[in-house]
Amino acid sequence: MSKDIKSVNYGLEKIFEGAQDFLPLLGTDYIELYVGNAKQAAHFYKTAFGFQSFAYRGLETGSKETVSYVLKQDKIRLVLTTPLNSKNPINNHIVKHGDGVKVIALWVDDARKAYEETTSRGAKSYMEPFVEKDEYGEVVRAGICTYGETVHMFVERKNYKGVFLPGFEEWNSDYNPEPLGLKFVDHMVGNVGWGEMNTWVKWYEDVMGFENFLSFDDKQIHTEYSALMSKVMSNGNGRIKFPINEPAEGKKKSQIEEYLDFYEGPGVQHIAVATDDIISTIEGMRARGVEFLTTPPDTYYEAVPKRLLAHDHKLREDIETLKTLGIMIDADEEGYLLQIFTRPVEDRPTLFFEIIQRMGARGFGAGNFKALFESIEREQARRGTL
Repeated sequence: MSKDIKSVNYGLEKIFEGAQDFLPLLGTDYIELYVGNAKQAAHFYKTAFGFQSFAYRGLETGSKETVSYVLKQDKIRLVLTTPLNSKNPINNHIVKHGDGVKVIALWVDDARKAYEETTSRGAKSYMEPFVEKDEYGEVVRAGICTYGETVHMFVERKNYKGVFLPGFEEWNSDYNPEPLGLKFVDHMVGNVGWGEMNTWVKWYEDVMGFENFLSFDDKQIHTEYSALMSKVMSNGNGRIKFPINEPAEGKKKSQIEEYLDFYEGPGVQHIAVATDDIISTIEGMRARGVEFLTTPPDTYYEAVPKRLLAHDHKLREDIETLKTLGIMIDADEEGYLLQIFTRPVEDRPTLFFEIIQRMGARGFGAGNFKALFESIEREQARRGTL
């Protein structure tokens, strides 16, 4: 394990210095979820997570097939989309998967080139380059298929001055709870089926020019009952990071198997969003009803100072406060990080969120894996799916 953890900085430096530049990505543009009731889902994310009303498309704007609510908090944009009739194909996605992530939109300077570069390297087309126009300019979008029914959409908006995309109007609402300090998408994790992780690692390497800078196997990520394997993929500038998980053999059903069973296939397992003040963020989210995984035992927090000292780091936050809130701590050579995971935000035990604050650390909380997965297993036991 130490070899992989210690290689993270070398791996990132390698990416930044020599990664392929045929697909320059500027950041995450938006994340689109297909949901059963976008209006009610929007109310939840505003109330519980502190997102703000941003843009809208629906019957009132001339959209006869779907309705979409766009929510914003700092650099994070969530798009919640619902079909308006039973014949719309989006229904098939919702019936099969429940509410879940359909589109991971990536901000690019040239969507046509991004599409050509990726499809020429083997990506399956989802949507050919398409120009959308209104009085505020034009947006070019193009899409490719990735694991399961998930899509990467390339979004070029350099010639657009509108609120979000053509066809959307500004969404003004009297109800906008205060933001809770969420800043940007840190990473997004995909779950794939048995033996599929390396296939998708190669796909991201070959098709998108990503590199695998961190790996974990079932000897590193396991508990008494279950295990999984994971590889973290990153683009050249490190702005886009996609860990990919697959299940591994264990005595009982792993969290990845549970996800695959209930999502009925591969998909986005969780969205990690960054904050600069995780204590304030989590206190606010808990007060608004967000449910988190159970707190690790006292022995976990007793071991934290020693783990930090091993990397010559000192915790700036009060450890008793972190313990009370259930926030976990991990460290690497560059610094430490604080992280916590919500329970699934859907009725199916599928999609959840991670809240993360990086204090220099570039890793993904490897030292927390055992405590985290034991906490998830306790939830699985309650659901009868372990």
